Amino acid sequence: MTKPLEGIRIIDFTHVQAGPACTQLLAWFGADVIKVERPGSGDVTRNQLRDIPDADALYFTMLNSNKKSLTLDTKKPEGKEVLEKLIRESDVLVENFGPGALDRMGFSWERLNELNPKMIVASVKGFSDGHHYDDLKVYENVAQCAGGAASTTGFWDGPPTISAAALGDSNTGMHLAIGILTALLGRDKTGKGQKVAVSMQDSVLNLCRVKLRDQQRLERVGYLEEYPQYPHGEFSDVVPRGGNAGGGGQPGWVLKCKGWETDPNAYIYFTIQGHAWEPICKALGKPEWIDDPAYKTAEARQPHIFDIFKTIEGWLADKTKFEAVDILRKFDIPCAPVLTMKELANDPSLRASGTIVEVPHKKRGSYLTVGSPIKFSDLKPEVTASPLLGEHTEEVLASLGYSKQDIFNLREVKAV
Repeated sequence: MTKPLEGIRIIDFTHVQAGPACTQLLAWFGADVIKVERPGSGDVTRNQLRDIPDADALYFTMLNSNKKSLTLDTKKPEGKEVLEKLIRESDVLVENFGPGALDRMGFSWERLNELNPKMIVASVKGFSDGHHYDDLKVYENVAQCAGGAASTTGFWDGPPTISAAALGDSNTGMHLAIGILTALLGRDKTGKGQKVAVSMQDSVLNLCRVKLRDQQRLERVGYLEEYPQYPHGEFSDVVPRGGNAGGGGQPGWVLKCKGWETDPNAYIYFTIQGHAWEPICKALGKPEWIDDPAYKTAEARQPHIFDIFKTIEGWLADKTKFEAVDILRKFDIPCAPVLTMKELANDPSLRASGTIVEVPHKKRGSYLTVGSPIKFSDLKPEVTASPLLGEHTEEVLASLGYSKQDIFNLREVKAV
């Protein structure tokens, strides 16, 4: 099967998570992604949080599938020469260096454009160019705080809270992948490359747009009717933390199920939507609530929403989270079990769909990783193992016209 991005060569100058998440996605879809790494060390995540001595850490393997590894010392003239050849024959360069790092290497936008006018240069940044914090180094949790996620996550009587989801890193990588694909389509029309940049702050804020919505509503009316603080609590002039409340206007909460005393994840998320109120009442054995004025409308229910949730927890007390969801889904009630990483790793549906895949690795043996979250009717992305450090150096150099003697000479001067 021909993959959509076959024929697109990408120079991957990224490390850690945001950039590698972007280039891995493009590699899954057929791009020839060449990860350029420092000889002897490579991406720092090869060694971070290791669980097997002398083998690449899962942190690296799960973000660098389907890529090739080229070791190259770009501080040496010979290394720079290799990179120039690679740039001339590539379509995209992706980087997440600190500000000005490419310029200091001698590969400014002007120089890259001179070497290859069709080159697309894609960058992950902490903050957008010109931002008053654009000199700050940014990591995952920093981005979540700067992008508004932390201030609106957690409970109202506790501190701002970081999400376990990689809103700053992998999310930014997904945004950058969209930008790269857009630039490639644009190049088909204009014949010209361009710069593409995505900041981690912007990417987090993009996912927090409903909170920006709520800030404007709060300023206009002074309260937010779908938050737990309404109608009995108080609102300040900023969007509060809402605990486990739903962000779309449908009251929801995490509710205890059978076994919660010993299992910290014996819970379901239960959502009360207007159209689902009658089925909810029937499922709970509370048909009298359907037409009761105290419960019939969302406005009527909100003042005692937690009493309703307490009643639902009583119904859940003798049911596991899976048993509860199996009953509730028959009534078309929005809900889900709170699933652990162990449960997700062993979920047969996720294995069958390719969302969780088992990949053989030359040094680790088999390991689990995520597969493509995007599903196609005519494409099933195959996930292959991440490369060993420098595994494809000779292959890449040969594709650039270097002879075996040339490659030997480059190794002698330790440029590769």
